[in-house]
Amino acid sequence: MKKKVLIIVENLPVPFDSRVWKEACCLQKNGYQVTVLCPKGKGYSQGYQLLEGVHVYRHPMPREGNSPLGYLWEYGSALLWEFFYAWWIFIRRGFHVIQGCNPPDNIWMVALPFKLFGVKYVFDHHDANPELYLSKYEKEGLFYKIQVWLEKMTFRFSDVAMATNQSYKELAVSRGGLSPDDVFVVRNGPDLETFKPVPAKPELKYGKSFLVGYVGTMSIQEGLDILIDVAKHIRDSGRRDVHFTCVGGGPGLAGLRQMVKDKKVEDTINFTGRVPDDQLLDVLSTADVCVNPDKPCEMNNISTMIKIMEYMALSKPIVQFDLKEGRFSAGEASLYSSSNNGLVNDFAGKILWLLDHPEDRKKMGDFGRKRVETALAWDYSVSNLLAAYQRVFHKREQA
Repeated sequence: MKKKVLIIVENLPVPFDSRVWKEACCLQKNGYQVTVLCPKGKGYSQGYQLLEGVHVYRHPMPREGNSPLGYLWEYGSALLWEFFYAWWIFIRRGFHVIQGCNPPDNIWMVALPFKLFGVKYVFDHHDANPELYLSKYEKEGLFYKIQVWLEKMTFRFSDVAMATNQSYKELAVSRGGLSPDDVFVVRNGPDLETFKPVPAKPELKYGKSFLVGYVGTMSIQEGLDILIDVAKHIRDSGRRDVHFTCVGGGPGLAGLRQMVKDKKVEDTINFTGRVPDDQLLDVLSTADVCVNPDKPCEMNNISTMIKIMEYMALSKPIVQFDLKEGRFSAGEASLYSSSNNGLVNDFAGKILWLLDHPEDRKKMGDFGRKRVETALAWDYSVSNLLAAYQRVFHKREQA
């Protein structure tokens, strides 16, 4: 009998959520029967699809929240749909393990009743939610305390946890109380079979000599307000040969586009919104420098951003703030901006330095590509993913 797994992810549809999709495909190829439950989203409106042997169910979803009350409505609605779909899938297909992918830290509530039937719970820890809340709202009120409680309960009811880096593993052990033997580091590296450079398209530079690229979620903690100011600073300093393109969607997109208009930098920076993967690769492959403007805070300090490894996979030099996990990932592929000379001035200065030193750009890009090829690509995470599932099924057999 096949070992059956239900993966629940709440904030992105699958296969658009590349980490969850890579996990699902890997498990399916290694003999597991995999079902994924996720929300519907732009371009992913079908309620059910069978994709590469993986059963994908998508539930309705309200608009993305951009405030505490908005998030409460969004996540509360999703939780209700997950509860009903999970029971329907359990009756129709069955499962032995539920994998919950945060944010938010509430999927254990869906999994809890199934523990009466011997179902185990794997927590796939994407974001440190208490730190994420602080990065957005900078206050420790009622909603912050709710995040702390939800995280505590998540770890309490988890049989195994998968952490995206060593910092998150340390959180699971020290704050979550899990045994180190029950926490596996499964990094979110790019799949080099599908994430490949393509020929540059000069027209994407909007008539400029240089393009600075960014990809990611458009929300408060991503520091894109800083990047807009960086673009303005570079233009106002007399450099009219640099264009910025930011790729991605999210709850902050409309506000960022309005900020571009308010600061009158439409000729220097644009936000594409969410685009297909081939267009994303066109932009990043054309870019001379790629950036990660995640603002310095504890959330960003301990988190690994997939965009960094994606830039490296395309041999792009990077500018980012000097944060622990970002430095671990990129090493010599990046310049690290300090806030000592002002967030905007120092970040802009490092971009311009790279643009004016093409040999250093190539050296850094080559270093980054080699590091992904030899240590950070998705292939290097597969063994730990499978080990996590071997552990949880061993626990199930011992119960």
